[in-house]
Amino acid sequence: MTNTSEINSEEKIDKLLGVVSKLRDPINGCPWDLKQTHLSLIPYVLEEAYEVAQAIRDDNPNSLKEELGDLLLQIILHAQIAKEKNLFDLTDIIDVITEKLIRRHPHVFQNNAKVSIKEVEDSWEKIKNNEKPLNNSKSPISDRLKLKIRPQPSTKAALIISKKAAKNGFEWEKSDQIWDKLYEELEELKCALKAEKLSEAEAEIGDVLFTLINIARWNKISIEEGLAKTNQRFLERLAYIEKHIEGELNSQSKKKLEKYWKLAKINLMH
Repeated sequence: MTNTSEINSEEKIDKLLGVVSKLRDPINGCPWDLKQTHLSLIPYVLEEAYEVAQAIRDDNPNSLKEELGDLLLQIILHAQIAKEKNLFDLTDIIDVITEKLIRRHPHVFQNNAKVSIKEVEDSWEKIKNNEKPLNNSKSPISDRLKLKIRPQPSTKAALIISKKAAKNGFEWEKSDQIWDKLYEELEELKCALKAEKLSEAEAEIGDVLFTLINIARWNKISIEEGLAKTNQRFLERLAYIEKHIEGELNSQSKKKLEKYWKLAKINLMH
């Protein structure tokens, strides 16, 4: 017997598909929607994904509901564009992810076994590797990592690389060694900047960030969440200063700005 809520969900998805299809109608559609391609929509997909993340951080269910809808719209738009080119449609997308979830969770859908989170992760990785074998590769770990990090932001890519390398034995023995590495990299960065070797300094600042990411990994701290919180604190303090000074920010003395910055830190307690 079909659940009423399932029928309602199907109807609502069909309605959304119809709305997007109409927006993309070559004759009566919206000029902006008609202009979009898979490539042009990339910034919007990323923006909506970040908006979802922010709504989660804010613990705001109404905002999360809205932002998930915006993200869903991006998926539907891509599906519609692909459908118009006879490449695939939403049902194909759903089929692919459904089959992948079943295939990568044999402990749930095949043998119904009780397993640990580590066993699940190991099994997932093994199944993924079997799905996309690297035939005759002499460097399979680095080759797979190159493929995996291509679409990722640099900080996320660094974390992926570090985790994979550590899992395969390429790891520090104790945390003090990472701190020593950080101080070493900071000194090399200072020397490169002092010598005005900007290309070298760029490489060194990358080494500093990579090492910081590993310190975060060792201590189970999220670099992304940490930086997001810093951004939020900075904006809150900046807003405090703007509200308590007279005139434009750039017309104030450095001493006055420093004074209000300290007050902001005290009063906002961040």
